[in-house]
Amino acid sequence: MSAKFDSQLQNLKIELTETQKQQFDKYYELLVEWNKVMNLTGITEYEEVNEKPLKIAFPHLKVVLLDSLNKRIKFLNAVIEELGLENVETLHGRAEDYARKEEYREQFDLCVSRAVANLSTLSEYCLPYVKKGGMFVPYKSGNIDEELKQSEKAIQILGGKLTDTVKFELPGTEIGRSFVKIKKVKNTGKKFPRKAGLPSKEPIC
Repeated sequence: MSAKFDSQLQNLKIELTETQKQQFDKYYELLVEWNKVMNLTGITEYEEVNEKPLKIAFPHLKVVLLDSLNKRIKFLNAVIEELGLENVETLHGRAEDYARKEEYREQFDLCVSRAVANLSTLSEYCLPYVKKGGMFVPYKSGNIDEELKQSEKAIQILGGKLTDTVKFELPGTEIGRSFVKIKKVKNTGKKFPRKAGLPSKEPIC
C-alpha cells in the first residue's frame, strides 16, 4: 500500500486491517491483469483504483452489483472469490428489468451509480430500487447545476426529493465531481421504470 493512499485514508479517518490492505493490493493486481485482455476500465493508476472499492473498506456492507456487461460481472465474481468477500451478489442484466422483480424493488437503503446517463434517466433506473426513507446518490461531474434543474420534475415523479449536492475535486487534481443526494420520500409508481431503452431515449421531463 502506498504512502499516498495511506494518507488519504487517514484524512477520511478510515483504518484498515492488514487483511484489508492485502485485499486492496490483490484487487489492483486482478484489475490490471484482467484489463489487459478485457478492456474493463481506463482507470489503472494504483491510487485511482483504490479510491473506488467501498466493499473492501467497509466489509459490513451487504452489496448487490448490477451491470449489463457480462465481462464486468465475470471480473467482479473473480474478485469476490479471490478476496474472500462476503455478502456481495452480482447480477448480469439491465436496471430496467431487475427493478421490476419483487426481490429487488424498493429493497435498498442506498443505491449508487456511475455517471452513465443524465440525472433524469439515472433516477428512473435507480429510484425504483430504493426503499422509502433510503437514498439514491449518483456520482456526477462538477458542473451539475443545469442538469439538476432539468431533472427536478423526474425525481419528484419517481418518488424522490433532492436534498443536497456535495461538490468536490478528485484528490490531487482540479477535476470537479458531485455526489447528488436524493431521498426516497414516496413509493415509485408501478409504471416505472419503463421498458428497456425508453429511460435513455425519452427521459422524463
